[in-house]
Amino acid sequence: MNMLKTENLTFECETGNYHTFCPISCVSWLYQKIEDSFFLVIGTKTCGYFLQNAMGVMIFAEPRYAMAELEEGDISAQLNDYQELKRLCLEIKTDRNPSVIFWIGTCTTEIIKMDLEGIAPKLEKELNVPIVVARANGLDYAFTQGEDTVLSAMAQRCPKISIQNHKQAPLIIFGSLPESTANQLSQELTKQGISISGWLPERKYTQLPEISEGSYVVGVNPFLSRTATTLMRRKKAKLIRAPFPIGPDGTRAWIEKICSVYQIEPKGLEEREEKIWNNLSPYLEIVKNKSVFFMGDNLLEISLARFLARCGMTIYEIGIPYMDKRFQSAELELLEKTCLEKQHFLPKIVEKPDNYNQIERIYDLGPDLVITGMAHANPLEARNINTKWSVEFTFAQIHGFGNAGEILKLVTRPLQRKSMRSSSFV
Repeated sequence: MNMLKTENLTFECETGNYHTFCPISCVSWLYQKIEDSFFLVIGTKTCGYFLQNAMGVMIFAEPRYAMAELEEGDISAQLNDYQELKRLCLEIKTDRNPSVIFWIGTCTTEIIKMDLEGIAPKLEKELNVPIVVARANGLDYAFTQGEDTVLSAMAQRCPKISIQNHKQAPLIIFGSLPESTANQLSQELTKQGISISGWLPERKYTQLPEISEGSYVVGVNPFLSRTATTLMRRKKAKLIRAPFPIGPDGTRAWIEKICSVYQIEPKGLEEREEKIWNNLSPYLEIVKNKSVFFMGDNLLEISLARFLARCGMTIYEIGIPYMDKRFQSAELELLEKTCLEKQHFLPKIVEKPDNYNQIERIYDLGPDLVITGMAHANPLEARNINTKWSVEFTFAQIHGFGNAGEILKLVTRPLQRKSMRSSSFV
């Protein structure tokens, strides 16, 4: 199928099913990031089985999470929620002594209207341990929104200070990244003369950043729109709407936008980006003139599509479970600009895509690669359609100048595998 070039991005909305992980999976990376925390997931046996399977590889690492399993007595309101949760939290405090306990609500706690927000303050006062309630349940659109819910709840706990104590308006970065990646981004801003007041989250809950009215906040991931809203509405912070630091182009744009807010002329970014692109040249030769189709899974699709378009790939379609156009406005502008500069047609963006319709479009378009959720990968591979699990981009280190190669490693492996299969039949 030949697709015509368009002048603007086109948006469509379907009513497809959300074949994605449950957002309670955010526990798997947040409990490692926030080192003095404990996560208590309140749900049914199904939630427990999911966590056990999703995080079973970490069983020997003394994980700081547990299940509060709801049974028939809980669901029919025959048991006392307060006493049961008190017993569990006392046990957690005695055994682990965390600085904070996160209660992760699930679909069941929503359905039976369990008053976690009402119970938590009373129990927090009684046990003298902060209890943060986050309803990271399957009623969201994508599993990455679990982190958004947790960070939004944490943002409300950030202490307030007077902005008069600072020479410049404080800058807080929100989004959970591995410590090495967070340090890289911090160093990039330090080189430009910008000091960072804190990260949300920090390694320790006790190091929550202080946020004053008028502070600047900027995100590192496109699935954190709820956190951004909380910071603006509750803390009266100013959101820096920038592309996300994914790929050398996105990282440069992210830094440049922050510099512009502080009226600083960025230095050396063009040379820094060019050097990274030169280092990526072996990968760029593989992906050049190849096509990719995003089915939609983790809300990273726009950022990844923009980067791959800059790498020379043709983007047929960007499926995405949920689209916050305001929060991703700068990223959408950069995507459009990139496609026009590379003389590619602008991809169609489909929110809540219908997977059956997508399969028909994939057959019609014949992309070289389909980036999809785990549920669809094997069926597509069985039909000789090249795939890559989108969840791998969630857990890989893909942010900053230095990690751009990690994205292309994930993309080129299936392309090379297909090439090897094709050559073996010659």
